[in-house]
Amino acid sequence: MTSEVVLAVEQLRRRVPGGVGRYATGLLQGLLAVPAPPIALLASRHAGGGPDPLGRWGFELRCSRIPAPFLTVAWDHGLAPVPAGVGVVHSVSLAAPPVRRPLRRGGRALVVTVHDLAWRTQPHATTARGGRWHEAALARALVHADGFVVPSSPVASALVAAGADPTKVRVIPHGADHLPPPDDDGARLLLRRLGVAGDYLLAAGTLEPRKNLERLAEAYAAARPSLPGPWSLLVVGPNGWGELGSRGVEGVVFAGHVDDAVLASLYAGARAFAYVPLEEGFGFPPVEAMALGVPVVVSSAVPSVGVQHDVAPPALVVDARSVDDITAALVQIAWDETLRVQLAQRAAELVAPLTWAAAARAHIAWWEELQ
Repeated sequence: MTSEVVLAVEQLRRRVPGGVGRYATGLLQGLLAVPAPPIALLASRHAGGGPDPLGRWGFELRCSRIPAPFLTVAWDHGLAPVPAGVGVVHSVSLAAPPVRRPLRRGGRALVVTVHDLAWRTQPHATTARGGRWHEAALARALVHADGFVVPSSPVASALVAAGADPTKVRVIPHGADHLPPPDDDGARLLLRRLGVAGDYLLAAGTLEPRKNLERLAEAYAAARPSLPGPWSLLVVGPNGWGELGSRGVEGVVFAGHVDDAVLASLYAGARAFAYVPLEEGFGFPPVEAMALGVPVVVSSAVPSVGVQHDVAPPALVVDARSVDDITAALVQIAWDETLRVQLAQRAAELVAPLTWAAAARAHIAWWEELQ
């Protein structure tokens, strides 16, 4: 077993932790389920009153006196390094703390998780400031990191193309078993408050341009007259950045952020789930939906559902840039019961091995290898 591991989880201090936050909490969940080395969590100081929310995991907390977001700025400038006495420092994102190297061999290792390089391939889908920060953070990681974790082979290829040593890159898929049991009462109350009656289509994720919600809403508007009924398109997720003209589309209902138990119930109650981003490093929402038996429409840019190589993919795959393609898929998945059953069966096989315990064991093995 490796010596102590410090996990830099500053993402969990963010207002919208997003998919990176989901990864961080899933990894912590998995580490609690398997034999693991001593774990400490590194983040900025807790700004609110009451107990620190990070304490719920039961790991040691090493909170800096520097508040968010200034801690990340300090790390960017090589300040506030990780204290001595740990074996591995693992940052759950490119916001990685500096690590002072011991003089002896076999000292501490820095590991960085890279979720995607979408700011390069989809520059219009991020802010200019965000793109500059990611580029600088990647450059630092390529110099200082001893190892990388990526969620999929496409991200591994992109990272190697950006200059990473292939021997330092480890593909570890995320888990899909993190949602709690469904809160059906909470979901019914939410749907009633939103005016969603009867069947609905569901979309989920942080609301930002890369998620391609504009085209999805346009496709839904075109498909709606051909659906079995006046189904709503329910959109769940916190606001990220960017304007959403789709808020004016008839039948599109925005629920905002909901807790995970309500989300699980909304998945289970949906007639179909649609997720058509322009690019993803992994893609949590489709596998969350699949784990709850919901047929999925997904773009070919989502590695988590394995559509790149499967002869019989577990989802209905569309071109993210084609409104017509998305429209046809929404209509087909609404009417074709044979297809819905087939997709559910394939999806169950896909998500079965995607557990956070398996992901945690793979992380631990990588940490040990790097020591």
